[in-house]
Order: sequence, then structure tokens, then C-alpha cells
Amino acid sequence: MHQPRRLAAIGLALTLAGLTACSTDAVVATGDRPHRPEAPVTRTVDPETDPAALSIALESLPGYEPPTDLGDGRWERPMADGSGVVTWEVLDGDGAVIPDYAPDEEIAFGDPATYAQLPGVLTFRGNPWRTGGAYGTPAVTEHTLEPVWEQQIGSIRGEGSYWPGAGWTGQPLLVQWPRETKVAMGLAQQFVDDDAFVEVIYPVFEGKIYRFDLATGEPTRPPIEVGWGFKGTASVDPRGYPLLYAGQGLNDTNGTIGPWRWRVFDLIRNEEVWHLSGLDPAAPRADWGAFDSSALVNAETDTVIAPAENGLIYKVKLNSAYDPAAGTVSVDPEVTRLRYAASTSDKFGIENSAVAYRNLMFAADNDGNVFCWDATTLEIVWMVNAGDDTDASLVLDEEADGRVFVYTGNEVDRRGSEGGEHITNIRKLDALTGEQVWQYDIPTYFQAINGGLMGSPMMGSGPTADLVFFNIARTTAPREGTMVALDKASGEVVWRRHLSNYSWSSPVLVTAEDGQQYGVLPDSGGVLHLFDPQTGEDVATLDVADGNNIESTPSVFGDTMVFAGYDAKIHAVRIR
Repeated sequence: MHQPRRLAAIGLALTLAGLTACSTDAVVATGDRPHRPEAPVTRTVDPETDPAALSIALESLPGYEPPTDLGDGRWERPMADGSGVVTWEVLDGDGAVIPDYAPDEEIAFGDPATYAQLPGVLTFRGNPWRTGGAYGTPAVTEHTLEPVWEQQIGSIRGEGSYWPGAGWTGQPLLVQWPRETKVAMGLAQQFVDDDAFVEVIYPVFEGKIYRFDLATGEPTRPPIEVGWGFKGTASVDPRGYPLLYAGQGLNDTNGTIGPWRWRVFDLIRNEEVWHLSGLDPAAPRADWGAFDSSALVNAETDTVIAPAENGLIYKVKLNSAYDPAAGTVSVDPEVTRLRYAASTSDKFGIENSAVAYRNLMFAADNDGNVFCWDATTLEIVWMVNAGDDTDASLVLDEEADGRVFVYTGNEVDRRGSEGGEHITNIRKLDALTGEQVWQYDIPTYFQAINGGLMGSPMMGSGPTADLVFFNIARTTAPREGTMVALDKASGEVVWRRHLSNYSWSSPVLVTAEDGQQYGVLPDSGGVLHLFDPQTGEDVATLDVADGNNIESTPSVFGDTMVFAGYDAKIHAVRIR
């Protein structure tokens, strides 16, 4: 049985009583840890990747009821929280409704450790559960942060704003290519011969995709000139194919308006080879075509899934082929769309990156709907409304007893502009049913810019397997924030930390070779924090961006992390 819902008045009370009085980045331990592992917890990796073996029959889910057939390919089911109904339909490549959508192959994702067939960070947070972002176990002995290199990049003006460097979520990709692919891509011989070579691939605001050597910052290929800016995180094909999938977040470059596109790049030819248009006539949101979500590729079925801000979820059969000896890679995509609307839908659009557990996928939208759908049939399995815009990607956790949960949090957006409650709601939901397990609330400011959860939660593992961490913006003041560690079982606060400068970045957990863990978090004041996830206290800090905001999420390979800030620079920093 699940624990009963707990409205966390404790979160509100503790914040008002304690956090507002903080003037420094103090850490306050507020509870014990009844579920603290006595020894490091090691997950058992399931090597299965066959979708047929992994798929969960929807009829086997607790409380599952078939949806209502409305006819003409439209379906409906009640929302799991009783707030209304959700309807949906599946569309073909031309935008026509498919009356009886019956795909001929199942889609299901395996254990997160099986996602990437190359070393590195190949999608936002590294895997379909969105729990990664760091590869390898570095030797950390000095407990310091050391700048390694930086690269000046550009900026643009558009949509009435200034966009320097890289922003939310903006996580760079780090890829350790095999020799044959380095040769096929035409990399310099020094990189081909270096077995330790890792490439940084980074789409940024100015509409360029940069490629650097992680060790030195030296360019590996000329930047791909796209012309229209990227905000979200791209994805490299996890099979090791030299294909890059990147959604465009801006279409205004210094006053010149361009098309909205989700783009596929050939990293051999170093150019775009295919795209989806964001201004899709079939979309429920006809005037906005951005793509901030980081796509997931199902390797077994050659399929990529990418939610969009136009309100559609795209399922693309790539029909890809890679011949390293010939130095060629190609795609011939076929597109299917999921279109849905809930009783609470008004704005539409998905900015976060989809999460996948087997054939079940999860996301949240600008209307605050958190939902699950079947990757194979595109049936919506359950939906609940979180009360406000939810931009941060969910994270998923499978517990030792086999139960599966997602963690999510909203922001103060519509409630702020409409004079509603300025409270950010953090929730643990049963991934199979949408049932709420617990809720933690924390006051949040809204002053034209959203407050709340913008960075995705960080899931504990090993010695922190009992904890989940949230980085919440604009809590005690418009420029300040709070980081909190919650007990996964109860939702109780274990420690909370005041941040002098809020952050929209998603914290990343690094495990060193001696088993010691470190959290990495940049903030809006340009400071990089290396902190102890057991206590929340800083181990080291580095003022790396000259006071400029860092919204992007770092990626870590071994002892080196990469990120970009509003100082219009890409930074590489070593954990020593």
C-alpha cells in the first residue's frame, strides 16, 4: 500500500520561520534519516533491451480501465485526480487522424544503464529516467574546482530579450566516439589516435552547434551554422551513429524571424539533413513552434520520440543507416503524432524532456498536466493536474521492491500573473497510476519571471539512495533560492539550504572512485558549487562566470565538467 497523501505544511512553516531569516548560504538539518542506507546501495542492471520482453501490458496496471472510444479515432478517459477528462488522437505524417492506430512493433526502453552504447552524456540527464549527467568515477583528492579552458561564443537579441551564451536547459553532450566513427567524421589524426578523446557537442543561443575536444577546448570541426537559437538540450544517437537531434528554442535572431524546426544533423557532413516544422497545422498551439525537449531514441526500433511546445508529441521512425567504412549516415523518417487535450488545457505545449520506463512515457505541460502515455500505442494511460506550468523534467525511480515512481514540481507562472497562490508544489507520484504519494510545498516569488522548480530533481543513489534533491528558484527573495533534500519514502525534509543566488540549473550527482559523492550546481550569480549531498554544505566553490547567470546544466565526464553561461563562454572545470 502507498503512504497516504501528506500536504507538507512543514515546508511552508519551515520556510517562513527559518529560510527568510538566512542571509548566507546556510544549511539547516531538519530531520533524521530513518531510511538511510547502512551500506551503499548498488542497483542491479537488467541487461534486457528487447521491447517485446520489456513491455508492460496496460491491462495489468493497477486500476486500469480501457479508454472510451468516441469514434473517428478519438479516445477519452477520466483524469486520475478527478479534475476532468483527457481526450486524444493519433495523427499520421500528413496530420490526418488514424482511426485505428495499430503499430506493427512494440517500443520499450530498457534499464537506464543500457541506453547509451557509447561512453558519455548523450541526452539530457544521460538516460531515459533523466537521473544521470555524469559519466565515470573521478579521483577526487584535493576537493577543489580548477578552471581548465574556456571558449568565447556569441549572443543574439530576439523576442525583446538578450540571449548570450547558453541557457535553460542547455546541457552539453559529451561523447567518446570509437575510432572508426572519428575517421568517418574526418576528425584530425591527433583525435583519431587518442583513445581517451571525448568530444563536446553544444548547440547554443547564437544558432551554432560547437564541437570541441573535452581535454583542451580545441575545436574538432567548424561550428554548424544554423542561424536560429537553441535553448534546450540536444541528443546524440545512443547507438553511436553520428546523428544529432536538436530542437530549436528561438526563431528571432537580431530581429530576423526564421522557421521553427526540430532538426536532425549528420555529424559526418556537419550539416542538417532533415527537420520537422514546429508550426504544424495539426498542433493545438498554432502560434508557437519551439522545441526545448531533449529527444529519446529507442535503439531497438530505430525510433525517436520528441515532445514539442506546439502541444504535439512526435514519434519518428528514422529508417536510419550508418556505414562507417563508407563514411555515410542517413535517415528517411516517417512521422506519427499524438495530440491531446485535457479539461484543464488552455496554453498547451511541453518544454520538459520525456521520461521513459519500458513502454510507459511521462512528461508535463504548460497547463500543469502531468501524464503517462504508451510509447507503442500512444494511448494516454493517466493524467493529473499539478496546478501550474511544469517545465522541469520529471525523474523516475524504481525502488528495491519493484515499485516505480516519478518526482515532479511545478512553478509559479499562471498563478503569479493571475494573483493566485505563490506556492511551488513538489510531488512524488506512482508512475503506474498517477496516484500522489506525498507533497511538499514551498513559497515562491513571481515578479514577471517565474519562480519555483525550473531545474529537474537530482535522484540520490548509493549512499544517498534514500534522498531526492530539489533546487527551487526565487523562494526567500526574488534573487534567492533554496535547495532541499527530501526523504524519498516520506517526503520529510532532511536538510535545506539557502542560496544567495537562485538557480535554474539541474544539479548533477558525481560519484568518485572512493565512493564519496558530490553534487554540482551553478547559480545565477555565476558561482559553481561542489557540495556534499549528505549535508548540503559546499565542499568548494568557483566564481567562474564573472557574476553572470548560469542556467545551463553541466555535463561531467570523469573529472571534467562543461557548461556555458550568460558571460557568453563555454567553460570546462575540473574536480580535483
